[in-house]
Amino acid sequence: MNLPFNTSLTPATGGDRGIQTLQTGAYPTCPGPATKHFRPNVRTTIIPAIVSSKTEFGVGGCFRETNSSQGRTLAKHKKSRRKKLIIWLLVDFTIAALVFGLLLYKPSMYNPIAPAAVNPDGERVHPYLSHDLMPTLYNGAQDRRPFELVVLDGKLNEAIAQSGWLQESGGIILSAPEILFAPGRIILMGTADVQGAGFVITIELGPQLNEDGLLNINVEKVKIGAMNITMLAKIMGKKMYRDRLEAGPVDTEDLRTQIVASLLNEEPFEPVFLVDDKWVRLTGVEITQGRLIAQLVPVR
Repeated sequence: MNLPFNTSLTPATGGDRGIQTLQTGAYPTCPGPATKHFRPNVRTTIIPAIVSSKTEFGVGGCFRETNSSQGRTLAKHKKSRRKKLIIWLLVDFTIAALVFGLLLYKPSMYNPIAPAAVNPDGERVHPYLSHDLMPTLYNGAQDRRPFELVVLDGKLNEAIAQSGWLQESGGIILSAPEILFAPGRIILMGTADVQGAGFVITIELGPQLNEDGLLNINVEKVKIGAMNITMLAKIMGKKMYRDRLEAGPVDTEDLRTQIVASLLNEEPFEPVFLVDDKWVRLTGVEITQGRLIAQLVPVR
């Protein structure tokens, strides 16, 4: 309860010490909200013991409302904090759902061929490998003349599906691989099964030969679902490669080691490999939609 403007508090006369008299005076008004006005020159007697807990004496002897306004303020603060907490929970849930949705995204171009049923008496090597690619590579190496090897991604994926390719590492099952050729790029795709959840991994490579004829298999993009993790993957790849070198001796002249070093640590290598008993060098790579053309020259 607020008292009139310009009021003062004076003790009451007589034996009743519990009674105080308020009268109008020349004292300054109390700060705060607007107050209710009493009629001037009217004396009001109040027993302090029965004053409502909603009022207290202010500076200069004025009354000021406290508990009710403080309660309303506290309630507003609690309501505001509750509202902010709900908003942040909604934001966190939305972000988590968005990230999980991006990870579970399946690219439209990923259509692996289902592996055929395993036939114990059947041939595990696809005819495209045994009757096309391998004879072309072998005959070109034996002829000792430059030649080209043309690889079609559709036929290559049929051969991969027939092989029943499946790998498991650290509780993660890698399956359903697919290789696609796009202009200037080789796209590797596969499914990583982690505790029942399948994530599509996409790796884009941009192989290039430098002026010295060295090959670098550049990792241009790494994605899980629709989420791009290229930078993170490259950092982890370099660390894995350094840790492997520090763990023990590694044959750096082995072609497989050189390929891994190029993928993980961006180290170019000499693209020379053995075909039966003849050495062949890769001198050029042309990648178009669905087709890779390797230009090869017999050496040594």
